[in-house]
Amino acid sequence: MKRKSKRHPKRDCTVAPVIPTRELPNLMFKRDSLAKRVVREYVESQAPDEKVAHAERLATEYVLGLKYDGWDVQTDKARYWVIAPMMNLYSQKLFPSLDYAISFHIGLTARIRSEPDPGVERMEQALLPSAWRKWERAVEAMTEAEEAEDFQAVGMRCRESLVAMVNAAARPEMVPTGATAPKKADVVGWCSLIANHVAHGSSASEVRGYLKAVSSSGWALVNWVTHASSATSTDGSLAVELTQHIVSTFGTALFRHLRGIPDRCPTCGSYKIGLRGDPDHAGAEPVPGCRACGWIKAAAASPGP
Repeated sequence: MKRKSKRHPKRDCTVAPVIPTRELPNLMFKRDSLAKRVVREYVESQAPDEKVAHAERLATEYVLGLKYDGWDVQTDKARYWVIAPMMNLYSQKLFPSLDYAISFHIGLTARIRSEPDPGVERMEQALLPSAWRKWERAVEAMTEAEEAEDFQAVGMRCRESLVAMVNAAARPEMVPTGATAPKKADVVGWCSLIANHVAHGSSASEVRGYLKAVSSSGWALVNWVTHASSATSTDGSLAVELTQHIVSTFGTALFRHLRGIPDRCPTCGSYKIGLRGDPDHAGAEPVPGCRACGWIKAAAASPGP
């Protein structure tokens, strides 16, 4: 016999309201507060008229040994994908798919990484601009090199970079009284004098010795590559990397010497010393400061009229 189905009384269905975006962070079980703060600060720096309401990591991809995180970020005005490393944001109106945005980001960052990168701060690069420009030409030549003569040309450009470095750094006062100054292209001779000048005293003997040793061996290597009819890709790459190391090492030593940056903080003894903006002199050039205790070297008084 057929059973009579029970009829439920007619009534309105109850639909849960949409959760406000500002409440979403409180409902998340797994949180990475530090990473989330970095993402929030980045988005608000790129979109200064917007405030982040919610940020959630939705994907992690590993490509060629690198980890990429994809974040869904909602602000009070828009919605973005934020992908790191080499953090960048992408409007979800233009990139509806996170997977596509990650693919685009990986391709973009690969092209950026292929550009020559000295690996030092711009203020330090500004001390030896010609040396860095010639090093970049060496990197570009290495990228296109195929034959032995191409790798020899890479060595020649590395030579030019090191010569440009000593020409920019050399000063007459570095030459001891009564001694004859080295020739302009005498890289080893000038590097020895520069090392004595910027790393003087018994406490800097190891640094001074290293500067002399690496410049001498590096100059010998790039000269060999320049004249080696059997030069290979490995030889060219080694010349480029060693030249970069020499220019950056001498540049850093010069920078710290000229700026009067101490090795340790005179207040707390920390090695976290670098250049900082002086809060008492808005717009003035950065001065040595400690990131550990906040010590800042007093700016030199401006000369009177």
